[in-house]
Amino acid sequence: MAEQEHLLIAALPPNSDYYTYLTLIEYNLSPENIPILHKVLQDEKLTTNIGWDLVHLLVPFLPESEACLLDIARLGNPREVILKVTESLRLIEHEEDAVGLTDSMDALAGATTDSKEKAESSTYPLKSAPTASGASSSGSAQMVELPPPLPLGVSHFNALLSMLAILHPRIRTKAPSKFLSVTLQAILASFSGAQSHREEMVLAIVKCVKEMVGVKRPALPSRKSSGMLTSRSTASATRAPAADPEGTIESSADVDDGEREMQDRLLQSFVTHVVEEYLLGLPSDDDVPGMAWCSRIMEKLHSERTIPDKQTLAGRFQAEGRLQRRIDAVGQLVTLAQDLKLSDDTLLAAATTVEKVAAAGSATQDEDDPPDSAGDIPLSRIGSILIYTAKQVAGILYDSGKLSESQPFAIFPDHQELLKHCLASVDQGSGALGTEPEPLIDAVLALGHILLERNAMGEPATDEQFNEYLQVTALLSSNCPSPNLRGHAHYLTSTILRSHPDDNVKLAFIRDTLEHCPFENLKVSAVGWVKGETVEANPPTSPGTGGQGHQHGADVEETPKSVFATPLALDSLAPYLFPSLQAELVTAPLHDAWMNFQTNISFYLTSLNFLYLLLSARHLHQSLGIKDLWTNSDVAGSFLQPLRDAGKRFKEAMEDGGKLEEERTDELLAELGLLDETIERVTNAVRFLNET
Repeated sequence: MAEQEHLLIAALPPNSDYYTYLTLIEYNLSPENIPILHKVLQDEKLTTNIGWDLVHLLVPFLPESEACLLDIARLGNPREVILKVTESLRLIEHEEDAVGLTDSMDALAGATTDSKEKAESSTYPLKSAPTASGASSSGSAQMVELPPPLPLGVSHFNALLSMLAILHPRIRTKAPSKFLSVTLQAILASFSGAQSHREEMVLAIVKCVKEMVGVKRPALPSRKSSGMLTSRSTASATRAPAADPEGTIESSADVDDGEREMQDRLLQSFVTHVVEEYLLGLPSDDDVPGMAWCSRIMEKLHSERTIPDKQTLAGRFQAEGRLQRRIDAVGQLVTLAQDLKLSDDTLLAAATTVEKVAAAGSATQDEDDPPDSAGDIPLSRIGSILIYTAKQVAGILYDSGKLSESQPFAIFPDHQELLKHCLASVDQGSGALGTEPEPLIDAVLALGHILLERNAMGEPATDEQFNEYLQVTALLSSNCPSPNLRGHAHYLTSTILRSHPDDNVKLAFIRDTLEHCPFENLKVSAVGWVKGETVEANPPTSPGTGGQGHQHGADVEETPKSVFATPLALDSLAPYLFPSLQAELVTAPLHDAWMNFQTNISFYLTSLNFLYLLLSARHLHQSLGIKDLWTNSDVAGSFLQPLRDAGKRFKEAMEDGGKLEEERTDELLAELGLLDETIERVTNAVRFLNET
């Protein structure tokens, strides 16, 4: 059939009215007819009248219908088409799409074992394509790498954003922010519902926003292995768009400053919310929390601390494609934030302004109630601090480990304010702190590490402020499920604690932790803090120094003695370091005693090892009053003996027919054996008290 006889050509207006012609398209639309429709849509008048009604008909035919959709974006009424595109964005069902993709991938994995079919179904199949210079000549084909097929929902999302990138610059109205607000909310809502391939969606978002605002800088090149390849280009996308048929102004330059400021703020707010949604949605498998910023900056700045022959997280981010894709996506978004002129001061102000955010609503506020001014548009609090941290980390990871010295940001009071606003409040209960998304905890801790490396401590206004900061980081070191993050939180807590110049403040915090903290691993840390302060305050005396110091004592001003160099510190901590355990482990019912023992075994072993140090280090005996401590606190009777009796009690109960027989494992028996050995070492070291 000749093309002119095709129904979609023969029935063109004025041979039929627009409504009738639209109905013909709806009932005759098929993949075979899409090329004809593409030609028909080059008529600007026709596309202006029917284009917006075609959007919902063409989206299911993607990717074949992409050229037609771009025709509609270029020539249709932009105000009407934008409404249809945003409606289509919200209708994308990513969850079902993700399930379907998983099923198809599983089916593919278990299909045939034929080598040829396996090769053709690989992630990046090699296909033949004509070379640019020899499309019509014989033997001019070349092998090209094609990206894997995207899930249907992601393909729809990317195509619709390509339309929006064309539509928004076409609008000529005095208040384009009303259309922009609706669009950005729809994009964010659709992105939030996606379960996979978020990196490809991030790339589409970045390209769309840059085209909307006219950013000339090209998008950062993504790694070939990441799969973040651009969609196929079409001729329609390169043709000049039509004018706004309902335009009320000549050009975008006629928009007043207040309206332009509101558009800028909408885009800034949007990118902060996208960053929050993307980063907090990252899976934290294999103990890779989000971007693993903490580990990567520590590996960069302190390579001597890495374990030889063990792969570092920095190495994993270089070698593993899924982690490379994260770097690509975050890099694209941070660059976009810079293009949108999001300054560090603005980001930090947004991260610590909870009241303003709560009063103004969120980025997904009611579309029927658009903002009246730029001041009504809040940035994402979490997204802002994530962008700020990403910029600071990038300066270390990708700038030869350079640390900026010009930042006015410090641990006190700035980082403490971030802890208050970005993490669960301690007032809400200690159980909530540490359960936040791991990428957020990693970012907040990474910023703390950077400030330590810059020696940007600041100064706490009060001892209470100092203790509040340590309380948060210490609870993170205990509550956080990620061993990686617990270790970084512990390092931050220990370093900040030891930085305080007043030993009495340190002692008070340690005592409070030992007395009131319900978490065994945090009490273990507290014992480590006591040990560190004690060893540092009481170095072994070199031969001859004592006499020399006495000789010049009248001429040299003596340094005030640390509280950890006196018996006071250990005397005040003894009831918590070496508690009375008779009631808990010996006289309590067997199962209750066993539960207590299992919960606190690490603490018991740590305290025993510290006790062994105090007994065997003879130079500590007199200055710290260790003999009096041993006698007055009844360490042997109330702490050591109950542990010895409890170990014997549990081993007997684990024998055949005993009440704890089912609990017996090689690991537990080894743990009980270690307890016996440690108690024996401490008991043997008591003799050193009589030698001083």
